[in-house]
Amino acid sequence: MPTIVVDVMPKAELLDPQGKAVAGALARLGYEGFDGVRIGKRFELTVADASAETLAAVKTIADEILSNSVIEDVVSISVADEAAPEAAQ
Repeated sequence: MPTIVVDVMPKAELLDPQGKAVAGALARLGYEGFDGVRIGKRFELTVADASAETLAAVKTIADEILSNSVIEDVVSISVADEAAPEAAQ
């Protein structure tokens, strides 16, 4: 069964306190070269099929339910590569 992945991030113009905290921790731990960190959300929806109708429904769900349009943007909606988890092992 296909999995549709929805990535949601805070709007660029808003402060990301979690990202700022992680960026500070990286610097304190001696990791250099990270100018900024932003933390978002990832949703994985397992579906019967990844048809155009299903993707359109996911777009609506992402905009209306999975994200808060005042402070967040839906940055991507994609069908996950089923071979990707095996490649990561």
